[in-house]
Amino acid sequence: MLTPGLLLRHLHGQHRFFVAYLALTGLLNLLWEILQLPLYTLWQDGMPSTIAFAVVHCTLGDILIAFFALLAALILAGANDWPYKRYWKIAHIAGVLGVTYTAFSEWNNTVVTRNWEYSSLMPTIWRIGLSPLAQWGVIPGIIFWYLQRAIDAGSARF
Repeated sequence: MLTPGLLLRHLHGQHRFFVAYLALTGLLNLLWEILQLPLYTLWQDGMPSTIAFAVVHCTLGDILIAFFALLAALILAGANDWPYKRYWKIAHIAGVLGVTYTAFSEWNNTVVTRNWEYSSLMPTIWRIGLSPLAQWGVIPGIIFWYLQRAIDAGSARF
């Protein structure tokens, strides 16, 4: 079982993986956030400074979601030997957690609290935007695939 002490030792020993994971998460989510701006009414109604703030705010939120989804996956699966064993199991759990949280957050912010709105360009399912859901299906998948290749190739000593 993965205890807090073991988790801290594990994270320390795997710090390069986490740095690479979070850096790639930040970069790819920043690009995605910029590209999906027309799918939100903020793109038409917002001032440039408000739009820039929203992009930075959402990207930082994406990094936090990715970090906590991976951390929760490691705890739930008891993976003290990760990323060398059970790599894809942990990646899958982290991905599911990221998509699940995003679905809740999008629904909460567009339906319940109405903190933001979708433009008419946003495809939705159950009143949840498909672009943010796709974001959490595509980006973590690319990152986990890339980092697994680096580990397999021996080019990254995680």
